[in-house]
Amino acid sequence: MKLTDTKLIDELANGAHDGDGDKVILVEGLSKRFRIPHEKKATFYDHLLGIVKGGSYSYEEFWALKDVSFSIGRGETFGVIGPNGCGKSTLLKVLAGVLYPESGKVRIGGKIAPFLELGVGFHPELTATENICLYGAIMGLTRREIEGKREEILEFAELKRFENMKLKNFSSGMYVKLAFSTAIQTNPDVLLVDEVFSVGDEAFQKKCAQKIDEIRRAGKTIVFVSHALGTVRDLCDRCLLLDEGHVVMMGETEDVINDYMRIMETAKDKK
Repeated sequence: MKLTDTKLIDELANGAHDGDGDKVILVEGLSKRFRIPHEKKATFYDHLLGIVKGGSYSYEEFWALKDVSFSIGRGETFGVIGPNGCGKSTLLKVLAGVLYPESGKVRIGGKIAPFLELGVGFHPELTATENICLYGAIMGLTRREIEGKREEILEFAELKRFENMKLKNFSSGMYVKLAFSTAIQTNPDVLLVDEVFSVGDEAFQKKCAQKIDEIRRAGKTIVFVSHALGTVRDLCDRCLLLDEGHVVMMGETEDVINDYMRIMETAKDKK
């Protein structure tokens, strides 16, 4: 269950759920399950043939998230860390509404900009300028707002000279630069960021980091998933450690990172 509405800001600020007050994101008892099939059945014919032969569709259940609960305050930069496969990206996708949980609640007050798979919503047959307009419309911007931001987006992406080129002719680096630059200009209340500093070349990554820091200092709420513990330490006020879908620890960033490093060292010693 996911509820996203600007009207929720007042409700969340009252702290009705946990008494802390001024909360923009509330997650309660969140669980997400995936089904992993034992056999590859990619087409309808494969499924039909299995039924004719009397075979059953067998699979195993994988719980990516198990009873995850936390809250995030307005203006807070909140880190999510953990080993590969611990549920970090799944959590962000549930917050963004890309995935729906089996159980639990997610409440978010304000407009969300998810930086998960950059460029979702772009069309390869449209030009850079046309895709800016398309993505802006998807994010709820008016035509006037999009036009007002178009030049700034192209300049930030360093793609002004390519504004009339179709996206299918862009390199992967040019593509993600345009996607990030467009998404960052939608003026969201909440940013969901998944390893955004891997975008583009080193110089552009630095620009991305500076822009994220600027947004953070402007009082926006950021949920930041990363393996770069140094960046998490620099940016995040608090941190959540996940492992095998469970919340292992949540608290001050330095404390959580130190615990995570100790856990990893202990696991390495046992091998």
